[in-house]
Amino acid sequence: MPRPQRCRCIDTYPDHWSFAPQDMEGKETIIMSLDEYEAIRLLDQEGLKQEECAEKMGVARTTVTAIYESARKKLADFLVLGKMLRIEGGSYRLSQQDIGEVMQKGDKTMRVAVTYDNGNIFQHFGRTEQFKLFDIEEGKVVNDQIIDTNGNGHGALAGFLKTAGADALICGGVGPGAQNALAEAGITIYAGASGDADAAVQSLIEGTLPESGEATCDHHGHGDHEHHACGHSGRCN
Repeated sequence: MPRPQRCRCIDTYPDHWSFAPQDMEGKETIIMSLDEYEAIRLLDQEGLKQEECAEKMGVARTTVTAIYESARKKLADFLVLGKMLRIEGGSYRLSQQDIGEVMQKGDKTMRVAVTYDNGNIFQHFGRTEQFKLFDIEEGKVVNDQIIDTNGNGHGALAGFLKTAGADALICGGVGPGAQNALAEAGITIYAGASGDADAAVQSLIEGTLPESGEATCDHHGHGDHEHHACGHSGRCN
């Protein structure tokens, strides 16, 4: 029996998840895993050495070398052969983010995050400066809290919400990149909402708020590609 892969730490989700040449019709799609994307980001975009990359990802240098070589081959096929490239899945866990003091979440609690601005639903997910968190148990809000975001961009905010333990998001506008990041984080999306944030959560409890995205589980497939995300967030040991 093969030894299971050790989960690789990634700092954030991508903002962009798919790439294609203009003459893309009929082209094969290459799948780049999130741990492969992270190796490219750390080594080529941030300029880290392989030892530094291995430490951040929580794996051996030889593992980073193998991940990086696989990712570079996929990038070469994308550029030279004109194939489509999509980022998804992989054996990874999201590094614990600094989100400040967040109320403890109960085992039977559904945590709903709302893009928040002075009592109302902020209309642009990628630029929201605050979330309001609502903890729901047995059809009632038992706790709520306003938290400041510590970054912007779809991928960073999706990771922020995953670290905060959000199960669902109520927001205004949300683009395809954000939808991909939130789905990868296992967060159900209720987009296109507006007006009072508390009222929207009450509509969700009553079952009258339309859902615009399905949550994903920690182990799901995309066609022939299997995703094995670890079922928790945290720093690699």
